[in-house]
Amino acid sequence: MKFDPTNTAIVVIDPQIDVLSPTGRNWAAVGASVTENDTVAHLAQLMETAVAQSYPLVISPHYFYPSDSQWLFNGPLESDEFATGTFARVGALDLTDFAGSGADWLPALAPFINRQTTVVASPHKVFGPQTNDVVLQLRKRGCDRVILAGMLANMCVESHLRHLLEDGFEVAVAVDAVAGPRHPAWGDGYRAALVNYRFLAHAVLPTGEIVSAMNGAA
Repeated sequence: MKFDPTNTAIVVIDPQIDVLSPTGRNWAAVGASVTENDTVAHLAQLMETAVAQSYPLVISPHYFYPSDSQWLFNGPLESDEFATGTFARVGALDLTDFAGSGADWLPALAPFINRQTTVVASPHKVFGPQTNDVVLQLRKRGCDRVILAGMLANMCVESHLRHLLEDGFEVAVAVDAVAGPRHPAWGDGYRAALVNYRFLAHAVLPTGEIVSAMNGAA
């Protein structure tokens, strides 16, 4: 798989405080994996290269609005997110108390996101991009190749991977720019994701190799 800014986009999923910061609501579950993978530094490296080399940078965030609490059924992770207020916002058109909240961008990554050239897609509501406009944004830019990074490895990242593959994209995963939750009974979500990445993705590479290839292409 080769990377070229004319047809390759970097898609970063949920670069938000609740899943990437020790102050986030999910740090107890994901903190060990984020720390071991040096996920934040690798995300920053990938996003900085995207900006420097003019690769399309697309953010696929996760937000919940008060109206979403009216859903009649949820899976285990969704139920936990609602119970803890993960990714919670006061409304779709209201940024009251957004700055610095768990739904806000991780400060270390915000400079790459708060740019006019960065695409912030509408929020995905469960795990995959079926409920937002990521695919539309990619198609409108002529991108048929995607480099995936972000959170959570075995949930939203894997769901984005699967959907993009089914939609005809060539997809690479930056394997150390993701991280996953650990559960005492269910196991290590990151390690589970690695197995499926190997079976599914066109490339599974460390960020350093991806950045080198991006720089070489540009």
